[in-house]
Amino acid sequence: MTRLSVNINKIATLRNSRGGKMPSVKEAAINCQKFGAQGITIHPRPDERHITRKDVYELKPLITTEFNIEGYPSEDFLKMVIEVQADQVTLVPDGNNQLTSDHGWDTWGNLSFLKEVISRLHEHGIRTSVFVDPDTKAVEGAAEIKTDRIELYTEPYATLFPIDHSKAIEPFVEAAKVAEKLGIDVNAGHDLSLENLNYMFHRIPNLKEVSIGHALIADALYLGLESTIHKYLDCLK
Repeated sequence: MTRLSVNINKIATLRNSRGGKMPSVKEAAINCQKFGAQGITIHPRPDERHITRKDVYELKPLITTEFNIEGYPSEDFLKMVIEVQADQVTLVPDGNNQLTSDHGWDTWGNLSFLKEVISRLHEHGIRTSVFVDPDTKAVEGAAEIKTDRIELYTEPYATLFPIDHSKAIEPFVEAAKVAEKLGIDVNAGHDLSLENLNYMFHRIPNLKEVSIGHALIADALYLGLESTIHKYLDCLK
């Protein structure tokens, strides 16, 4: 089964635009799970422009599925995810002022750093995932650092998908096959949508989880959150 983890960053972005408490990220997390989502994803950034540190701690008791926390593994970030005992930590190579994640790790170039981070998280029983481009060398590096999973950065797939489905998916299939051979589970995320999710689902081997936020929350404005989550779950059947 491929699990759907809903990224609720955009709920926090909307809330922060007015500086109040509405819409509530806590209520969003509760409802996403109630409507069938099998996980909640957040990506707290140093400037707290969407998810805040306070959100991280307040959300933890409300997660009855899986809590996936994404971010750059700074010392502050690592202390936080260990304190809240995230179910999964997805390591991304974002800079402090980056608008959104737009590339994967150079796993070989950061081998010793990532190996140390992953070992530390494993000591606390936290599953790890490393954000990578659909590149077989990067996947091989991920095996060297002993991560449990990789998350394939899927924006290139989403961009090319309307033009050539087959060409768009090809490097992701190859990367996933290498991961499977090396005993690494596969997650995927970034710009996945109702238009392109099902096609990927049927072609990527060993796909354990998709993390979707921007498109899903945008669809919910028109379709409602419950209906939208059901539609995304239907794409994973």
